[in-house]
Amino acid sequence: MRDQDSSAWERRGRGRRRFDDDEPHFLKRGRPAEAAAPPADEPDPDPGPAWSSWDDAVHGPQPYPAWLVTELAARDTELGVLKTGKEADVHLVRRAVPDTDRSCLLAAKRYRDPRHRLFHRDAGYLEGRRVRRSREMRAMTGRTAFGRQMIAGQWAAAEFGALARLWEIGTRYGTISVPYPVQLRGTELMLEFVGDPDEGRAAPRLAELRPDPAELRGLWEQLVDALIVLARAGYAHGDLSPYNLLVPAGRLVLIDLPQVVDVVANPQGRDFLARDVGIVTRWFTARGLPPDLADPTALTELLCREAGLR
Repeated sequence: MRDQDSSAWERRGRGRRRFDDDEPHFLKRGRPAEAAAPPADEPDPDPGPAWSSWDDAVHGPQPYPAWLVTELAARDTELGVLKTGKEADVHLVRRAVPDTDRSCLLAAKRYRDPRHRLFHRDAGYLEGRRVRRSREMRAMTGRTAFGRQMIAGQWAAAEFGALARLWEIGTRYGTISVPYPVQLRGTELMLEFVGDPDEGRAAPRLAELRPDPAELRGLWEQLVDALIVLARAGYAHGDLSPYNLLVPAGRLVLIDLPQVVDVVANPQGRDFLARDVGIVTRWFTARGLPPDLADPTALTELLCREAGLR
């Protein structure tokens, strides 16, 4: 059965690159970048810490986590780039209240200007997503400048909405882990930083790991549980791969959900489910998981049933 207690939210080729849209030179192990010093005859472009943007943003689910700084007196300090991609860049931000020990690390995901490339094959993902005004729908369909801006906003809003709903399900049942969605402002999404807060090092991706058989099976079981939760909520990840799964201390965390698909409203919903399953089952079986445990056909059929697809 689909989870009814949550609020209703707005809803790659061959080779290694098929799994990930990152640029090839993202920072090693997620450490913040060291910005180059500006020329002596030019002003420093970095104005320093800015006031927290919490006050004029859409906030994540309540109750807010204890670690989250929500005080309006807080300052946001840019620490560098965690990851770059074709659609968005992720920056590391420290939010802190001056002269206190109140601080937290956040991952600020900033979608690229609409003049730049948006999601590949985005038309398929947008099926089932609608806006109220026909003028806006025509602009999106025609990919006008205004329409591209609308689409960029939809990616951010879709990811924020899905993360908020999944976070609530995860806190209630413990069967899925996603970063807490802190806030949404336009096309900027601020998320819980998943990694070592003392060193600012992001948690490893599943693709970076070489787990032993017992660890591999445990990760697979966590993934199946998470996919069942997604299906019951009416979702397919839409871009699931070992590069979109973080593993802090053995816990599997789903990330990067802007292309989340409403499998009921989208006529290609079953195909998106099957593609997600196919990619991750190939990774697990290539690393030694018995094929009878990672049967893509059986898992896809299970997820379709859980989603209510006939």
